[in-house]
Amino acid sequence: MEIFYSIIAGVIQGLTEFLPISSSGHLVILHDFLKFDFIDNLAFDVILHLGTLVALILFFWQDILKYFLAFCQSFFRWEINSNFEQRFAWYLILANIPAAIVGFFWEDLIGTVFRQTWIVASMLIVVGLILYLADRYLVGQNRLSQINFKNSLIIGLAQALALIPGVSRSGITIIAGLSQKLNRETAARFSFLLSIPIIFAAGMKKIVDRAIERSSDFNYLVLFLGFLASAITGYFCIKYFLRFLQNYSLRIFAYYRIILGVVILLILLF
Repeated sequence: MEIFYSIIAGVIQGLTEFLPISSSGHLVILHDFLKFDFIDNLAFDVILHLGTLVALILFFWQDILKYFLAFCQSFFRWEINSNFEQRFAWYLILANIPAAIVGFFWEDLIGTVFRQTWIVASMLIVVGLILYLADRYLVGQNRLSQINFKNSLIIGLAQALALIPGVSRSGITIIAGLSQKLNRETAARFSFLLSIPIIFAAGMKKIVDRAIERSSDFNYLVLFLGFLASAITGYFCIKYFLRFLQNYSLRIFAYYRIILGVVILLILLF
């Protein structure tokens, strides 16, 4: 049973981390309806996030290398010149500061107070409606090379809201990107690049938390299968989602969020 659940959870994490439908929300829903716990839930949570981090690194390795080298060049020279790659590298770092601050001080509070199924369902509906309106009225034509500090800061502030389960980190940052007149693909691409430092930091924090607990009673095969399912699914999700956005709108994901949220609320009520 653990192996089956591990693979299913990994696939869900890999898909929902990058689609604008909330990975944390879907995992909360999966847990609540299946009533299943791993021997070490924290270790499994870390592994799923590391899987999606690996997917990001594999897909964007050229961009990561390019912007990392640009950042190092800018940092050691203590200047940010007209080179877009240097500026963009700083934008990615600075735009992660709001989420890092919120996560450091309030992650546990948010994780306990807001980690309730009815709140997840409500956030699915609310952000779904905002996603629909943003996709219909705010889409622009700006590309990655046209992003400035103001754009990146606004998207970074939006990312801080994603700690609430059901909001969706990719969803809220894509919405913020559309509000800055980015086109759909660029908004998603920036969202994914922006997520790399925060997913890495969150994963390292959870590894430290787990090390403090010093729990060792877990199944390595279960962890590996969850990691593998998350990484593989995440990689192909990124690849085909970006292609999808070249020709189609985000409204199907808005409809999905709203319908799922309504269904869950009805189940909880009746």
